Amino acid sequence: MQQLADQFQEIDFKSEKYKDAYSRINAIVIEGEQEAHENYIQLAQLLPDSEKELIRLSKMESRHKKGFEACGRNLQVTPDLQFAKEFFSGLHQNFQTAAAQGKVVTCLLIQSLIIECFAIAAYNIYIPVADEFARKITEGVVKDEYSHLNFGEVWLKENFPQSKAELEEANRQNLPLVWKMLNQVADDAKTLAMEKEALIEDFMIQYGEALSNIGFKTFEIMRLSAHGLTAA
Repeated sequence: MQQLADQFQEIDFKSEKYKDAYSRINAIVIEGEQEAHENYIQLAQLLPDSEKELIRLSKMESRHKKGFEACGRNLQVTPDLQFAKEFFSGLHQNFQTAAAQGKVVTCLLIQSLIIECFAIAAYNIYIPVADEFARKITEGVVKDEYSHLNFGEVWLKENFPQSKAELEEANRQNLPLVWKMLNQVADDAKTLAMEKEALIEDFMIQYGEALSNIGFKTFEIMRLSAHGLTAA
């Protein structure tokens, strides 16, 4: 804890190096919230019985996006949104392909598990080293993200027997993308005092707990988690 405090003392939020890295990290969270907003709208079309709740979640994501845009303005940083779109392109394409095929289970794994766990992990690691303005915004967002994760968990748990095979295939296709994404942004994250190993650890904890809540057994979770290592 003392080491973290010392590290925080050394962060110069106004340095060009910090702002350059922040332009990409900030863009990633803005684009991530935009992707989530659009994904929940598509899920509402695929799951009409849950339309009201999914539209509520999509609106929440849109508010998060505005909050993170304000974080960038506070540090006088212009987010590199083109970088962020390319960063999410793999998961984006896989979600769109699954949605077009009516694969609700795959869509829920990508959005409600992978993207939400990725976001929660990143926010958890970022909050202790964020500037005061961004910390307050991010703390509020994290509370909401857990409710999003919960929606996917509940639906997949209720439909687990018939969803299990598709979940395993969707995990095999998409989890390796998370490792590529973490590797791609590792240097920028480190500039913001966010260590890659801590991000991976927090993500795997969140993701493992989600898989457990859905119905996977411990040995199955270990096997599913190992699929990400193919991209390490």
